[in-house]
Amino acid sequence: MGLSDCNIVIVGSGIGGLAAGALLAGKGAPVTVLEAVGYPGGCAATFSEKGYRFDAGATVGCGFHAGGPMDELGRELGIVWPVEALPVAWQYRHDQLSLDLDRSKAAVLERFPHSYAFWKEQAELSRLLWKLASGGLSWPPRSLADLSSLLRKGVTGFPGTTRLLPFATKTAGDWLDAHGLGNDGEFQRFIDAQLLISVQTTSRHASAINAAIALDLPSSGAWHIHGGIGRIAELLAGSIEKNGGAVLFGERVIRIDSVRRQVVGVETASGSAFAADMVLANLTPDSLALLLDIPAGSPFLQQKEPPPEWSAFMLYLGMDAGASDPDGVRHLQITGHSGDLGEGNSIFVSFSSPGETGRAPEGLLAVTVSTHTLPEPWFAAHERSRAEYLQRKSDYTVRVLDLMASQLPGVRDAIRFLDAATPVTWQRYTGRHRGFVGGYPQTSLFDVRGPATGFDNMLLVGDSIFPGQSLPGVVTGARRVVELVGKNVSGGR
Repeated sequence: MGLSDCNIVIVGSGIGGLAAGALLAGKGAPVTVLEAVGYPGGCAATFSEKGYRFDAGATVGCGFHAGGPMDELGRELGIVWPVEALPVAWQYRHDQLSLDLDRSKAAVLERFPHSYAFWKEQAELSRLLWKLASGGLSWPPRSLADLSSLLRKGVTGFPGTTRLLPFATKTAGDWLDAHGLGNDGEFQRFIDAQLLISVQTTSRHASAINAAIALDLPSSGAWHIHGGIGRIAELLAGSIEKNGGAVLFGERVIRIDSVRRQVVGVETASGSAFAADMVLANLTPDSLALLLDIPAGSPFLQQKEPPPEWSAFMLYLGMDAGASDPDGVRHLQITGHSGDLGEGNSIFVSFSSPGETGRAPEGLLAVTVSTHTLPEPWFAAHERSRAEYLQRKSDYTVRVLDLMASQLPGVRDAIRFLDAATPVTWQRYTGRHRGFVGGYPQTSLFDVRGPATGFDNMLLVGDSIFPGQSLPGVVTGARRVVELVGKNVSGGR
């Protein structure tokens, strides 16, 4: 069987699944994407509400730099991304501290000059990691052939990658301690805030290798995506259709049918059935298990990496254009005076551009505000009573706006529209079990999940597999999936 004879069904239209689908369709494979809602993108979608176009999550446009994962993907697919480089990726604010995170790191080094050696080392490590990730990365290895390929790419192709080895078993906290930075509370809070949004955990637990490339995102550059982050998904869906594939909306998958170790097709709530030679599940492992009717504790559900921990509480605000950040940044990160991050004590704010066509009514902005939150208390409140759930929602709205107002004092008076989303909302609209978003906490380079499942012809794709979340992360993971599909079809499993 060749790729042109392999009927590929993709469950979910997140960026990882769409990227894999577009690459496969470009190679001649018949691809069908099934999406439950009426637009593509999943957690990186842009949706319409009351005249606004809101980004669903706090996604920043990264990876578009020359040679970056999004740049390479666009070139291969013939897509010109509608992006514009931002001079400041985002601005970090904590009490009186304000830092512009840009390519130069000038503001960070001015405030923390004693961190120079740390950032020099981080830049060297991230340069090697970006090169290793170029064109896909066969990690975790499934065979001796994978291991051999990694060795050839890492040692022969990019001399100097042996420098990564001492960091492979370290945490980011160990790395900070080695540079004498572990006891600098202000610097560590700054680093922890960056890691929480990028690797879903803080320095005492995050893998040093994962942290090195996560901390590089502002230096690699951030881009404003005209029309919202959902334009990326729309263009990928268009690429699939241009190459003969199909992206079907309103087709919620309710069951994946299998015989022994082979998936044979999927069923949707509309009563449709789709035969499949290969299934790519753009889902979390727990959500996939529900479609397979696999009980909790089964071998399929066992995973090396820590399970997902975080969901998100979101505010979608329509605001007066004059209320955006006075420095003109499009993304703003704010942390509270003290205490653990998340749960309204750290937020990420994204503003649409003033005057951007289609994003908001004239004179207004579409603003997305996000904070990490644990999902279980939300579901417990929802199950006890609607009143308790709505009260919790109201309390978090006040908490998030209080922190936002601490840096943007006029925010409340500028609000013309407000809606909120909780982990319950995320589960409803994305199909992610218990509303988990952002992928797994990246605590180890070795305890990570690859695309393989318990079925010979089904692979996971998206932020649940290595290297995890973000546009660069899920696209790099998608390339690994495409490679494995090719081996599967050619009988090289």
